[in-house]
This record gives sequence, structure tokens and C-alpha cells, in this order.
Amino acid sequence: MAGETLLSAHGRRPAAEITGLVIVTHGGTSESTMPTSGLQGSVLRMIPVARAVSRSLHGTGVVVWRPRFTVRGWNGAAASPAADLAAMLDEAKAALGPVPVVLVGHSMGGRAVLRAAGHPLVTAVAGLAPWLPDGEPVSQLAGRRVLLVHGRGDRITSTAETWAYAGRAAEVTTVATIEIAGTEHAMLRRARLWHQLTAVFARQELAPPGRGGPVAAAFAHPARPGVVSEPLRI
Repeated sequence: MAGETLLSAHGRRPAAEITGLVIVTHGGTSESTMPTSGLQGSVLRMIPVARAVSRSLHGTGVVVWRPRFTVRGWNGAAASPAADLAAMLDEAKAALGPVPVVLVGHSMGGRAVLRAAGHPLVTAVAGLAPWLPDGEPVSQLAGRRVLLVHGRGDRITSTAETWAYAGRAAEVTTVATIEIAGTEHAMLRRARLWHQLTAVFARQELAPPGRGGPVAAAFAHPARPGVVSEPLRI
């Protein structure tokens, strides 16, 4: 992946002190082999998300990494960002040992983290306004807790596809779904709520007890197997 390596990102903190890892990934486009840039809007958008997660986990021994994908596109069967994540998770295992990992991704990054969730380090995954076309596999999610959050006003990725995916994924694992009113794909409207939900989820999964609220409520009534999910609406 582009940018600093996991080792350099956490070189100031001994690996023995790290008890968990959250990886926060950005969106992209369907087809592009152009290199990513730190100035891309999709990359910049994840800065406050990662900061909110980091604040929620302060003092726990969990670290947060916000990498860039190598290229901007998914690129069909290449699934470029998912391949990047697989390599990074292998690097995390070599650097940190068998620490639990929570993956968080927005849009194309949401598709990437869900696709990469089968790595043995991964314990939980959150997709924010994820891009989940029909036919996206779910078997890799077995044993991982999944949170899917989508904005009701999203015109870029499909809420219907997200809730259908949740029903398929519920056949192999626990899936919580939340729909946010009055917001859009970029998560700029009601941004603090997007950040809070993500931070609470990460805290809940890696350093419990976490806060209650909508995340706990969504997991109390998870998606049902084989049924289009009826998300918690907030």
C-alpha cells in the first residue's frame, strides 16, 4: 500500500505494548490504475474517522492505521485494494504478532475490508456506505462481527444492495445494520454521528466495555439469514 509501512507507522511504540489494531481505509473508483494521492478527497475524508477511533481507544494499547491503497480503482477480478489489505495484514502479523484487528472501510474501502475479512487476524469489520454489488462473497466473514452503516440519501452506492448483502452475510455471522437519515455518500452531513458510530464499534470490539447507543441496539437485533435486512434507522 502507498505511504509508510506498518513498522514505520508504529516505530515509536514497542510491538509488545500493542494489543490490537484498527485499519481505516478510504474509497476509490471502479476502474483505475492511477496511484493514490494523499490529497484525494476520499483519502482526506478518513482522517477525522481515524482520529475519532483513536480517541476512543486512547490508553488501551490499540493502535490505528490509516493507509492509502496503491491504486485508485477496484479493477475487476484484480480486486486491487483487497489484495493490498491482504499484504498489509500479513505485515501486521509479522510485526505485531497475533493481535486482533478491526477493519473499517468507506465505499470501495468498505468492499475491500469485507472481502479481506477472512484473514486470521481479523475479528470484526465495519463498512461505511459500502459498495457491495450483487454477488459479492460472504463466506470469508464467518466468525467475524460485522457492522454495515449506510446513509438514506446516498446516490453513489446502493443501500438496497447493502441490506441484501447483510441478509446473505447473516447466514455465516452476526451482522448489525444502521441506516442514517439526512446524510449522503461522503458522510459529511451528520459527520459526527458517522464518526461516533465507528469509534464506538471499534471500542466495543477491541477494548470492551464500550458505549451502548445505536451500535449496541443494532447488534441486539442483527440481520436475519437470507432476508433483506431491516436496518436500525437513526
